[in-house]
Amino acid sequence: MFTKAKTTVNKTTASSSTIDAAELTSRIEYHLQFTLGDIADEKETKSAYWQATSLALQDIIVNKLKATKARQFSSDAKSVNYLSLEYLMGRLLSNNLHNINLYEITDKALKGLGFELADLCEQGPDLALGNGGLGRLAACFLDSLATLDYNAMGYGIHYQHGLFKQAFADGHQIETPDMWREFGNPWEVCRPESAQAIKLYGEVEQVVQANGSVKSIWHAGNAFRGVPWDIPIVGYQSDTVNTLRLWECRADNAFDWDKFNDGDYLHALEDQVQAESVSKVLYPNDEHDAGKELRFIQQYFFCACSVKDIIARFEAKHGKLNLAKNIVLLADKVAIQLNDTHPTLAILEFMRVLLDEYEMTWNEAWNLAGKVFAYTNHTLLPEALEKWSVALFDKVLPRHLTILYAINEAFLNNDVAAKWPNDEAMRARLSLIEEGEQRTVRMAHLCVVTAHKVNGVAQVHSDLVKSDLFPEFNALWPNKLTNVTNGITPRRWLKACNPLLSKLLSKTIKEDWAKDLNSLKQLSALADDNNFQQQFMDIKLQNKILLTKEIKALTGITVSPEAIFDVQIKRLHEYKRQHLNLLHILALYRRLLENPELDMHPRVFIFGAKAAPGYKLAKAIIYATNKIAEKINNDPRINDKLKVVFLPNYRVSLAEKIIPAADVSEQISTAGKEASGTGNMKLALNGAVTIGTLDGANIEIAEEVGSDNIFIFGLTVDEVKALDNKGYNSQHYYETNSEIKACLDWLDTDYFTPGHEGELSTLKHSFLDGGDPYKVLADFQSYSDAHFALGKAYQNKAQWARMAILNTAMMGKFNSDRSIEDYVDNIWHLTKS
Repeated sequence: MFTKAKTTVNKTTASSSTIDAAELTSRIEYHLQFTLGDIADEKETKSAYWQATSLALQDIIVNKLKATKARQFSSDAKSVNYLSLEYLMGRLLSNNLHNINLYEITDKALKGLGFELADLCEQGPDLALGNGGLGRLAACFLDSLATLDYNAMGYGIHYQHGLFKQAFADGHQIETPDMWREFGNPWEVCRPESAQAIKLYGEVEQVVQANGSVKSIWHAGNAFRGVPWDIPIVGYQSDTVNTLRLWECRADNAFDWDKFNDGDYLHALEDQVQAESVSKVLYPNDEHDAGKELRFIQQYFFCACSVKDIIARFEAKHGKLNLAKNIVLLADKVAIQLNDTHPTLAILEFMRVLLDEYEMTWNEAWNLAGKVFAYTNHTLLPEALEKWSVALFDKVLPRHLTILYAINEAFLNNDVAAKWPNDEAMRARLSLIEEGEQRTVRMAHLCVVTAHKVNGVAQVHSDLVKSDLFPEFNALWPNKLTNVTNGITPRRWLKACNPLLSKLLSKTIKEDWAKDLNSLKQLSALADDNNFQQQFMDIKLQNKILLTKEIKALTGITVSPEAIFDVQIKRLHEYKRQHLNLLHILALYRRLLENPELDMHPRVFIFGAKAAPGYKLAKAIIYATNKIAEKINNDPRINDKLKVVFLPNYRVSLAEKIIPAADVSEQISTAGKEASGTGNMKLALNGAVTIGTLDGANIEIAEEVGSDNIFIFGLTVDEVKALDNKGYNSQHYYETNSEIKACLDWLDTDYFTPGHEGELSTLKHSFLDGGDPYKVLADFQSYSDAHFALGKAYQNKAQWARMAILNTAMMGKFNSDRSIEDYVDNIWHLTKS
């Protein structure tokens, strides 16, 4: 099967447009022989061929990256620097092949070598750089920035283990390290020449200058090194390859030779262990002080490395920043976007660098910061708006605390005092420092005060940011707060993950729909066409059959592809209301037990979610779901009309299998709590029909697809507010709705946990004793009614096919390309390079 390459391949020449299957075969064989060291001679593994194929493609991509950098340097186009603590990149082989237009050629080359490309695309781990929608949005945005030929750099952390790998043991979530880069990654390149030195701890000395001014000098007590790893980001059918730069933390002095020689082996490695812990995992548990400090250092490390790198890249083109003309030029050439509050410390580090290292005046530095930074808000939940204790600031970043105090003093004495003179209550409300038993820094306030633009991520969310979250800031700066509705890249979330539907669309639509998603509107004319309906739904069935095999392999559960596949895949959080879905499943189960002949089309409820390690109720919901699923799936009395599947270790590559097979998309957050959502967009784009509240982007999806093609239920934002003002009493629903009462009381028994009575009572208590903060019981009946209507609609095959087709057809607005153009027009003001 395998023949050694006869000649050495010139890897630096030939663009993707000139490469044929024979050339690609030679490149793959070259890497098998010379990079991987003949390992395929001994054992022709899929893993070896995946690596060799990825490396062959990476050669082509790096060549395009070099050309892109040269073009961008020459054109001197303004760049956007996207700072995000998360990037859910998934696997890259399939996506990169589609974007560089080499998928079919690679498929042909691998067939000649005895392998299927689709099988090789399943090899290799996901890049474990994120958790949920925040990280997947960042990945989509990088894809679109490259596709649209904008000069952009993503910045993040090179996590050793990322979040965690999830498994279930007797229904409980078990977390283990995700060893995604244990044996290297063919897509990344280390760039030690761009390493950055990062200082921490110590003290600040105030020195009086000869002119009477006071200069702050930071005497740091510790230092780390940030070493960058670059991952190329390939634009779709474009000339641009941008970069995602990820920082790995290393000790300034990794090894104490003297201590080791003295036999003190553990302390000899102390600095190395401390440094490596910074980039070890995403979101270290911060329920204890050590965890808080580590997470704070992690955020600062990533921000400080990125700010230094941004300035270094600017200076490589324009010379030292301390020249007067370059101070003005920086704002014209550099934009920094903060993806949520995690990168907020970049603001303080930017100010520190300009003040201490470039000796700018305060006004010069502050004016630059205001022009350079913009901030995306992703949440209305108070607990998700980060706050750090002043004591922690003083311990870890004493110099930055002095800068923070100066920003706050200027803001309160100038902006706030001018708008609300002598209003102490307003000063306290808007101050960057929240007074209390423990004084804390309001990071979101710092973002809003500094940034020239603050955007929400769906229209309703942005409206609520203005009216509920930051009304005073909106009054102070009426033009600062704006909206950019989120979007997803159709390259990964349809073209790559749903090849069957992709081929049908490409055959039907004249334009390249993957670059112009609005062209899918042409499908509207075919929504009632019997032949097209048949083709569309046949593809859905084939995707469901594929998912049944995946479900069987992962869980051992057998499900029928003829059932309704009802999907809820997202981070496990109370406001996303997986427990509302579960309560309805309990109700359906009770109904079937009472009447096994109930006129109900068979349903499979599919969950995918990880709970934060310290989030006890979220873990209890996972446990309850698994135990209830175990009982239902093995109950012969209900004739397989109801199945429940919780797929372990939800991630991008698993989502790519679930989404094409989904019939129903569960988007059931409490109205006013979900900023936008992007899973709703991915599922609808692939022909799933949404059941959801009027929350986040659901509202805009409903506007696009039409009210007849979506199932809306539950309280609106205004009704939730009214209920809160009136005084929400969850006990009322328990006492007046017999189905709710029966289902919750069921949780107190040992029916689902034989021999362990009341083991699921935690869930019941959260609804009653816990007050049901996310209005699950208030929305239950409306949700149940919407599901009943959904079931009836599914039984009308022509009606359902029409709904599914129109959902795909009307998703043009939710293209991340459109989102990026909105950012470009309203916030970043970039030009194509």
